Amino acid sequence: MNSLGKACEDKAALYLRSRGYKIVERGWSSPMGEIDIIALDGRTLVFVEVRARSSAAYGTPAETVGRAKQARIIKTALAYLKAKGLKSETLRFDVIGFTAGAGPEHIENAFEAGGYTY
Repeated sequence: MNSLGKACEDKAALYLRSRGYKIVERGWSSPMGEIDIIALDGRTLVFVEVRARSSAAYGTPAETVGRAKQARIIKTALAYLKAKGLKSETLRFDVIGFTAGAGPEHIENAFEAGGYTY
């Protein structure tokens, strides 16, 4: 990971903590992929993808999380649930984006895991 990515993940973790989230894991990986941040928002397990862009000229950071990336995140999240012996009843997928000179853009429930099971 480059230094910008690490810095943005650190900012995202601080941002989430300031809003009452409990950080459970950072940088959890499996053969399926990696989850940047896994946190608890109350009783909801939240899988967070952190994205950064130097400008919004070609779209926001959140717009860079396309269908293929979403599928990898979902599959990795399901691998996490299986590895930890957890149920998938209350989970959510969020995206936190950073664009140079702007604060975090937090999109709660940015996408759903419809159709995926483990």
